[in-house]
Amino acid sequence: MATVTKVLFRGAATTTVGTTLYTVPASTTTVVSNIAVSNTAASAATFTFALGGTNLHTTAAIAANSTAYIDLKQVLVATNTITGGASAITVSFHLSGVEIS
Repeated sequence: MATVTKVLFRGAATTTVGTTLYTVPASTTTVVSNIAVSNTAASAATFTFALGGTNLHTTAAIAANSTAYIDLKQVLVATNTITGGASAITVSFHLSGVEIS
């Protein structure tokens, strides 16, 4: 059984709320360990984020020039997705975790 610490996604959000950011590969279990959401704009924004089809944050506010850290341990199985989106492309997602195959 191989365990690989990995960046699951790192990049700007789209303004489409259900954009797939990561899909668990076949025959793999992924443990999501940390999520950072940053807003580099001079004005507040909102973001929506879901793990395995279950909303974690829905239209959550993020202040201007700030980062929100979500420390968690959530298990996703093969083909589960992480989806997200934001009100502005100045919002970025940084997802870390471990893939076990």
